[in-house]
Amino acid sequence: MSFCEHCQGQRFDRAQVLRALRDTRRRLRQSSTLKTDEQTLALAIETVRRMEIPHLEPDDDGLEGDSIH
Repeated sequence: MSFCEHCQGQRFDRAQVLRALRDTRRRLRQSSTLKTDEQTLALAIETVRRMEIPHLEPDDDGLEGDSIH
């Protein structure tokens, strides 16, 4: 059983976002200045906004066998 292209793309996108947020958290921990909750969230949102996440269109014709969707 496999994931359809759309769902596989979403899993990849989620992994990219989590990596970016973890890197941001690491930078915040290493920073010498304290950030407010609002500043921290604003930085996280900006980090995700800057990411290049493509939009995938599912191709139903290419699916073979069972697929998780």
